[in-house]
Amino acid sequence: MRVKVISRSTDDFTRERSQDLQKVFRNYDPALRSQEKAVEYTRALNAAKLEKIFARPFIGAMDGHIDAVSCMAKNSNYVKAMFSGSMDGDIRLWDIAARKTVCQFPGHQGAVRGLATSTDGDLLVSCGVDCTVRLWKDPMRKMMDSNDAIGDASQPSAVYTWKHAFWGVDHQWDRNVFATVGAQVDIWDHNRSEPINTFEWGKDTVLSVRFNPGEPDVLLTSSSDRSLTLFDLRMSSPARKLIMKTRCNSLCWNPREPMNFTAANEDTNCYSFDARKLNEAKVVHKGHVSAVMDVDYNPTGREFVTGSYDRTVRIFNYNGDHSREIYHTKRMQRVFCVKYTYDGTYLVSGSDDTNLRLWKSKASEQLGVILPRERKKQEYLDAVKARYNHLPEIRRIDKHRHLPKPIYKAGKIRRAMIDAESRKEERRRAHSAPGSRTMQPFRKRRLITEVE
Repeated sequence: MRVKVISRSTDDFTRERSQDLQKVFRNYDPALRSQEKAVEYTRALNAAKLEKIFARPFIGAMDGHIDAVSCMAKNSNYVKAMFSGSMDGDIRLWDIAARKTVCQFPGHQGAVRGLATSTDGDLLVSCGVDCTVRLWKDPMRKMMDSNDAIGDASQPSAVYTWKHAFWGVDHQWDRNVFATVGAQVDIWDHNRSEPINTFEWGKDTVLSVRFNPGEPDVLLTSSSDRSLTLFDLRMSSPARKLIMKTRCNSLCWNPREPMNFTAANEDTNCYSFDARKLNEAKVVHKGHVSAVMDVDYNPTGREFVTGSYDRTVRIFNYNGDHSREIYHTKRMQRVFCVKYTYDGTYLVSGSDDTNLRLWKSKASEQLGVILPRERKKQEYLDAVKARYNHLPEIRRIDKHRHLPKPIYKAGKIRRAMIDAESRKEERRRAHSAPGSRTMQPFRKRRLITEVE
């Protein structure tokens, strides 16, 4: 006669210390738990509801400017530092952890249109409509001082006056070179009072400029003639030009995929392009109901934030056509600039109401120290929610966002206009000779031509 007995070692289920968790043994055979899917679905549903309950993205506002915030810059060596420039010529350094001004950089006589920091963080470059470029050495000195009195930084280390107003500036990633834009594209050296190189393609105003993080000699600009232009500092002339139906207000390269960039357009959409193939957009990001003013990528490269004239801030996945988050407040006016912090946890927006606002990049994320058990529980809930996100009830809860009534109505009107336009195009195609009207994908519809 054979007898089966259960044999267990006490070492397998006895705690070593009284503070340890009790060891629990589970058999993962799905046949033993027939209700496991139902239980997981309920957990996913509850997790989606709790995420909405605990969604508190707004952290605080930082006031101090007396005119609209026009541009911002961040410092790679100091995660909690943020520079901002306003329409009255005021430049401020903010400690976003304490939400207060650390120091001011006086000097500009008009609107500050561009701010940029060097890669090592030891230089701040500012430019504006007063036709001057100002260089500020060691801008973080006041941040590291122990006394917390707000004061002015020292005088700029250099002031370069030029023939036209400036609309933007960006610093190269690996050399002491920066680029300014306005009536033309000027390349400057830290130690030269005049541009070392100048590019020009057309006579329209250039609005923004961004150096490529992977290929430091390549830069991209957008102009008021609705064009996006690629330049290479190793060449004597511009490389390529893409003309769209409406102009782009801002640009940003993807830091993890440096061949891709996203442009914030006047037609309420953002367009992601591959710089090697400009004849069509990779993704068209929709959602805003007014012109998109600024765009900035998360350091992970998996998502980006946009600020719009419709008074909202939206977060998009890099390959998603609609936003995953919409941030707004009653007092926030038209958003002119947005920036992610270098740790990707927070984002800062600057608007027409003179305030900077600090937001969480994940609306329901818990602030402060998170225990390992809490982190594992949150990761499990996120995984369960992603597994059942295709089901209608969870998808409805996850996608729902409350919008202010003017934005909701504007979005409704815009959708009706797009539907009417598509119906008109279908009828034209139906009543035309076969093959005379071709169906053009939306990714190419807003592009006019590519010039080399």
